[in-house]
Amino acid sequence: METEERFQTHAGPSLLMLSVVHTLLFFASLAAIALLRKGSGLAAMLSLNPYGPAEAARNFFAGNPQAVRVSAFFLFGSAIPLGIYAATIVSRLRFLGVRAAGSYIAHFGGLAASGALAVAALCLWVLSVPEASASLSVTRALHFLSFLLGGTAFAAGFGLLAAGVSVTSYFARLLPRWLVWFGLVIAVAGELSTLSLIALPMTFAIPITRFGGFVWLIAAGASMPKTVGKNRIKAKSEE
Repeated sequence: METEERFQTHAGPSLLMLSVVHTLLFFASLAAIALLRKGSGLAAMLSLNPYGPAEAARNFFAGNPQAVRVSAFFLFGSAIPLGIYAATIVSRLRFLGVRAAGSYIAHFGGLAASGALAVAALCLWVLSVPEASASLSVTRALHFLSFLLGGTAFAAGFGLLAAGVSVTSYFARLLPRWLVWFGLVIAVAGELSTLSLIALPMTFAIPITRFGGFVWLIAAGASMPKTVGKNRIKAKSEE
């Protein structure tokens, strides 16, 4: 009798590459605003807060259509690799033998986060249109929609993605324990961010989810196994 080790490799895009591209595109959207905007840095940044003076925000969008449009382009682009990442990591979990509901929760959360980010970017793009930025009420509404979709809605969906992957990976022992617990911290922060809808101070959970999420995405993408080894025993008949 002889034993053979056969390895099967998951067919799909690189999780590490997808997470890096998502991160770079998001930071490119921030860089576009910072580099292409007009006016003083502090005033420009403060005007991007939807809870700040409405007229200051309207002036910023009306005076910086190119910066807003380029920023929206990169933000929209960042949603695409995030959605592919969610679909790929769930496919990877299924390939590695995970059959728990957590994989489907992760899939739902990842697609929800990607969709919220894409719609937030489109709302931001509309703010670059002169007819939209000319109206204070329209600017105010689109500004809040972009913030809520790209902030609260994104964080809630991303929290489900992190929770689904982390919990299933814990029981299947697919990720390092520290990364599992880090993912759960991100997940809790993401769900706590929904409280910002009724308690403004809870918005502090959104940047925790956002920027901590970049680290978790990249680490999980680099650490998630891609290959499965199977022992196969072949019997040899002796003459």
